[in-house]
Amino acid sequence: MFEKFTAGARDTVTGAVDEARRTGAARVTEDHLLLALLELGALDRLGVDRGATAAALAEARRRGGMSKADEEALAGLGIDLAEIVARVEESHGEGALAAAGARPQRGRPQSARVRFAPGTKKTLAQSLRIAVGHRERAITQTHLLLALLIAPGPVADVLAAQGVTYARVAATAPAAA
Repeated sequence: MFEKFTAGARDTVTGAVDEARRTGAARVTEDHLLLALLELGALDRLGVDRGATAAALAEARRRGGMSKADEEALAGLGIDLAEIVARVEESHGEGALAAAGARPQRGRPQSARVRFAPGTKKTLAQSLRIAVGHRERAITQTHLLLALLIAPGPVADVLAAQGVTYARVAATAPAAA
């Protein structure tokens, strides 16, 4: 499938792998894809604030990857997610609830192969379906971004907070990003 990616989309995937390695993550996640898109300037045309988006992703990881919908559901049961995070971090240190593989792995060589998380694999496959659905021959950065927006969760929440929606991205898509 990688041969169907444009240069920009390939750069995004390799950038996500590099980001995962840099942070010592065991797997490449959707967060890493979004961070790579940010680093490459793929969201600049949408007016996305790189720093605010990266900070919001870090905060979502700190909450154990809980989405806004998860937080609201817990609140409906009388559970305050912020209080849980604070108590866990008080006992176990900041970032203790970070998703598995999000924290640096001790003793992990920098050159070790980093695998793609199941959600990331789904995102890459979804980007192909989106390209085919638009009758396009190649997968672009825009297709990757649209695939990230489809999957509910912290990445889609962070993008929505920046005003990035599927409809807006599809309407402003460059030809071959």
